[in-house]
Amino acid sequence: MSSSEESPRVTSLPLHYPEVSHLHDPEILPNVIPKNLQSPTKNEQSTSYIANLSRTDTADIIDQFSIALPELQPLDYPARAASEAEQKISFSAGCHLYPKAMAWSFILSSTLIMEGFDTLLIFSFFTFPAFRQKFGAWTPHNGYQISPIWQFGLSTAAEAGEIVGLLVNGYVADRIGYRWTVVSALAFLIRANIVRDPMGVFQTLSTAYAAEVIPVKLRAYLLSNVNLCWILGQFLATGILRTFVDNTSQWSYRIPFALQWAIGFPILVAVIFSPESPWWLVRHRRQQQARRSVQRLTRESRVNIDQVIAMMEHTNEIEKYLQEDEGISYLDAFKGVDRRRTEIAAMVWVTQQVCGTSLMGWASTFYEQAGFSVDNAFNLSLGIYGLAIVATVISWSLLSCVGRRRLYICGLSALLALLLAGGIVGTLPTSKAQLWCLGSLLLILTFVYNMTIGPVCYVVVAEIPSTRLRMKTVVLARIAYNLAGILVNWMTPRMLSPTSWNWKGKSCFFFAGTTALCLVWCYFRLPETFGLTYLEIDILFQRKARPKKFRELRANLENSGYFSVQGLGRDASTWRRY
Repeated sequence: MSSSEESPRVTSLPLHYPEVSHLHDPEILPNVIPKNLQSPTKNEQSTSYIANLSRTDTADIIDQFSIALPELQPLDYPARAASEAEQKISFSAGCHLYPKAMAWSFILSSTLIMEGFDTLLIFSFFTFPAFRQKFGAWTPHNGYQISPIWQFGLSTAAEAGEIVGLLVNGYVADRIGYRWTVVSALAFLIRANIVRDPMGVFQTLSTAYAAEVIPVKLRAYLLSNVNLCWILGQFLATGILRTFVDNTSQWSYRIPFALQWAIGFPILVAVIFSPESPWWLVRHRRQQQARRSVQRLTRESRVNIDQVIAMMEHTNEIEKYLQEDEGISYLDAFKGVDRRRTEIAAMVWVTQQVCGTSLMGWASTFYEQAGFSVDNAFNLSLGIYGLAIVATVISWSLLSCVGRRRLYICGLSALLALLLAGGIVGTLPTSKAQLWCLGSLLLILTFVYNMTIGPVCYVVVAEIPSTRLRMKTVVLARIAYNLAGILVNWMTPRMLSPTSWNWKGKSCFFFAGTTALCLVWCYFRLPETFGLTYLEIDILFQRKARPKKFRELRANLENSGYFSVQGLGRDASTWRRY
């Protein structure tokens, strides 16, 4: 049943209102409707109108779609009203209107606390005294060591298991919904004690869910919160390992591994009662359930539910039309403009793997080699993750004033400089001063990463895909991340192991090279999505706009007063409640 049938008051709204959006940049949006619109089988009036559009036509882009698709006309005004309402609200007003959406988003994202916990355990055990003595081999100069082959095997098994979970997730989530997919994965994880396969579900669903229940102004804060959940899990794992570091029995590593199940059960209970993504419900033509979901996510008395649902329906139908089919398979993510969107999402996530992040956990190892006791090395690790939490919180304000693209490029530039400095220090003769310097540079590297690349990645990956292909695109991007992780996990232990390549600090030079390549790619390919609705992003990709055009559109909208109530040039009472 259509929304107009379910919500009669939407159809009674006026179809047009004064021009405010300025979505008519002549280099971005001429003839945005696909050529098949001009087929003789299409409506004569529509083809005549679109065919006569000039490069300077000032018609609003949504009006063009309304003429091209007459069935969308009842959704025209409410869809635009809901989109602008999201963009006009301030951060504090958004928190007041969407507190339940923020809470539910955090609950689903908290599944990554468990993943961060588990991931850190695997790598920390490689330097854990009792674990090394049980499973390592004796070396004359370095005591018991886990061989690089076993380090690679254990980490690769984890990555491979996640890839399986990711592929399954891409199919299951689009069929049964986000909520029940997470519930099933958590139940499977707890019941079967299989750690890694369901983790692929948590990696992507938490990001997609936050992107679909949070308004534009709050999107960056809740999406970057995914990175914070990772860090909290790692912080918690480090604290538990610190407690058992002096225990030489097998329980020193068995108990921490078993404790992760205690995190999963309360999350499972909470997720069972969470609302489904309204965007998923709209895509499956379940408008009444979508309305109830929006009611559960917002302060119903302060948000126009009809307009919010109309915006979702409007965007979904236009995306179906622009894609010229209704497909949401993995292959569709590689067709037309969606291929570019998949490339961007994948490269942004791969960049996380190859910009030196695998070296961050080795700061405590360098300090240990410089004379730190194992106890103090773990104390230092706690401090590192504390710094990471502070850096992520700082990123929230940077995201709201700097934007995604600029912050990502600045972060990569800073990481490149730090890696080059680390490589230079690594060429110096080994001494306590040299090891302290390397460890300190890695501390700074951790802080910069978690202030820029870490949190920004999750925002970009969620905003770049079309709403219909978001789940599939995010899954493919994360698979690319895991494949890159397999390569990095094979190389890093060999770079740093004293019994293998023994590059130590010189490893920074390798990652400086990969970071430089990623920086070049980002400069030419990464667009700015700050402040743009999903429909506006769709249109820019459909026009194959260059990255700078994304920035220009944002600037034009801002200069026109699009993001301020005062600049609307209409009755401000529409937004008075915000």
